[in-house]
Amino acid sequence: MRILLIEDDGETAAFVGSGLRQAGHTVDVVENGKDGVLLGIQDDFDLVILDRMIPGLDGLSVARTLRSSGQSVPILFLTALGSINDRVQGLDVGGDDYVVKPFAFSELLARVNALGRRSPLRDEHEKLCVGDLEMDVVHRIVTRNHQQINLLPRECLLLEILLRNKGRVVLRTMLLERVWGFRFEPKTSVVETYISRLRTKVDKPFKTALIHTVRGCGYSIYEA
Repeated sequence: MRILLIEDDGETAAFVGSGLRQAGHTVDVVENGKDGVLLGIQDDFDLVILDRMIPGLDGLSVARTLRSSGQSVPILFLTALGSINDRVQGLDVGGDDYVVKPFAFSELLARVNALGRRSPLRDEHEKLCVGDLEMDVVHRIVTRNHQQINLLPRECLLLEILLRNKGRVVLRTMLLERVWGFRFEPKTSVVETYISRLRTKVDKPFKTALIHTVRGCGYSIYEA
C-alpha cells in the first residue's frame, strides 16, 4: 500500500516508516498538518496514519478537512491521546481506527493490513507506463517491449516513484526518504547504486534510455 504518515516526532516517524517499508509498503512522511492536508488531497494514498498533536493543523482538523474535500482514504489515528472521549472524537471526524501510543508495532501493522483489505481505492488493474515500459502496480510486474523484467523490491519501489512522477524531476533527497527512510541526506551513494542497477535492467537491453539524470538535482523518467 501507499501510506501517508503525518507525524512530527522524528523517532516515531523513523520507527514506523522503517517497519512499514520492511513490510512492503510505500511511505511518505510529513511533519505538520498543513502539509499533510495538501499531500492527502493532491496525491493518491491507500491509507493515512495520523498523529493528533501535530503543528500547523491538529490531527482532528486534518481528518475533518480530508473528509470535507471528498477523500475517502482510510485514516488511522496513532496518538498518545487515549481516553474514551479522545477515541470517540477521532472516529467522529472520520477516522477508521485508533491506536494509542505506546504501541506494539505488530499490532499497528495488523491494523494497517486490515484497513488495506477494506480499502477499495486501489484499482486492481492499475498500471504505470512510459514508452514501452509498463508496471502492474498491484502485482509488481514490470515489462518492457512485452519482456518481463525481474526487479528486487527496492528497485521496484524506486521505479514506481519515478513512474508516478513521469516527466518531472525526482530529487535525490526525496528518493532517500521514500525508499530508504532517511529524513536527512547522509553521505551515501545508495541512490546512485540503485539507479545504476535499475538502468542495467530497464534501459541497457533496449534501444532507448528512459531514466535520465538531472545533474545536481536527481532523476527523471521520460521517453526522449
